[in-house]
Amino acid sequence: MKIVTSLSFRGQCKEAFEFYARVLGGKITAAFPYGEGAPDMPVGPQYKDWLMHAWLEVGDQAIMGADMDTDWAPNVDKPKNGSDVTLHTEDAAQARRWYDALSEGGTPVMPFGETFWSPGYGNFIDKFGVPWMVNTIPSADWKPSQG
Repeated sequence: MKIVTSLSFRGQCKEAFEFYARVLGGKITAAFPYGEGAPDMPVGPQYKDWLMHAWLEVGDQAIMGADMDTDWAPNVDKPKNGSDVTLHTEDAAQARRWYDALSEGGTPVMPFGETFWSPGYGNFIDKFGVPWMVNTIPSADWKPSQG
C-alpha cells in the first residue's frame, strides 16, 4: 500500500511540481492538462493549460497534484490548514538542504535547527502556499545539545 499526499493549486501545479522534482531529485511521471481531457468536461477554456492530474515520483514515494478553481473546489483559494507535506531523513545536512531550497520564496514558520526531538527540524509554507515539515530522524545514541 502507498499513501499519497494530493496537493491543490490554482494554476501553479506544473511550476510547483517542476520545482519539487528539481529540489527532491524526483521525476514527474504524469502531467495532464484540462485541455487534453474529454470535450464534455465542465471546465472553462481559461483552464486548458492547468493540470487536472500530476504525479511526482521521488524514490519509492509520490506526491499527486492538480489545479483547481473555486468554481468547482470551494475554499481552494484559502490557506492550507491542518496538514503538511513532511520529509524525514537520517541526514541532517540533507534535511537542511531540503529546508533551505523548498522554503525559498516562502514563509518560514519554524527555522531549521535542533529541537529536543531532532538534530534538525523546521517548517515553512512554500511559495505555492503548501505547508511543509522537514525532520531529521535522530540516531539511537543522539542527545540534544541543550537539556
